[in-house]
Amino acid sequence: MSGICEGRVVVITGAGGGIGRAHALAFAAEGAKVVVNDLGGARDGTGASAGPAQAVVDEIRAAGGEAVANTEDISTWEGSRALIQQAIDTFGGLDVLVNNAGILRDKMLVNMTEEMWDAVIRVHLKGTFGSAHHAAAYWRDRAKAGEANDARIINTSSPSGIFGNQGQTNYGAAKAGIAAFTIIASQELARYGVTVNAIAPTALTRMTEDLGFVQAQLQERPDGWNPLAPENISPLVVWLGSPLSKDVTGRVFSVTGGTISVAEGWVNGPTVSREGRWEPGELTEIVPDLVAKAAPNADMFGNRG
Repeated sequence: MSGICEGRVVVITGAGGGIGRAHALAFAAEGAKVVVNDLGGARDGTGASAGPAQAVVDEIRAAGGEAVANTEDISTWEGSRALIQQAIDTFGGLDVLVNNAGILRDKMLVNMTEEMWDAVIRVHLKGTFGSAHHAAAYWRDRAKAGEANDARIINTSSPSGIFGNQGQTNYGAAKAGIAAFTIIASQELARYGVTVNAIAPTALTRMTEDLGFVQAQLQERPDGWNPLAPENISPLVVWLGSPLSKDVTGRVFSVTGGTISVAEGWVNGPTVSREGRWEPGELTEIVPDLVAKAAPNADMFGNRG
């Protein structure tokens, strides 16, 4: 029986390990041809190696699937362009882009350096933009030539980005940016037959293994079931990359274990208005009352107290 992504060409960034590797194997199991991108660096983005990407390709081929390795640095404009071009040159087109690559440089705000900030923003936010830009340009040109697209971009946000987590102002800001990027890109690319969604996953990988909230969930794990396995994230991503998801776009999904939620974004809460400009001093009687009436911010798990 054919898989739900039979024959589709899929690019996955950061696919040499963790969640990205799980995505690559899951897409291949559903019949996709996969470009496995990974720079092969350390968790903080330093270093490089062709080994991780090729190891995943070898796994896919051993199982009878089709895959090629790519070790471009997607945080560079040329690297992201070359990645997309490799998919087109190797497999004759592109149907799905999964932006998954990321690094961590965690520090409290007062201790964070400019380099820590720039590195994380560059990989997560610029890397997502660059890869999506080059893929979108390909699909736009096809649409203008009269060819139909049934294409997908799936970005990777994070609970740190949509809910917040101490010590991750750089990472959280990048991931929040990716969530907003997803919504806007979905509006722009619909005309070309492209949907754009994002996930905010929680799983145990080298990126999260030392985070307190992850360790807490591990201690609560029922026997025989690992809710933080990276493989739990991939079914949703594969479905979002399939033709079955054509009517879903512009959404961010929280996903962990067997739980999938649609993240609901910023909305206007309690409001006051008047005809004319407020005096600053008047707001002492206004703003605290609005805040008291407003729903509290969600916690790290997306729940309100």
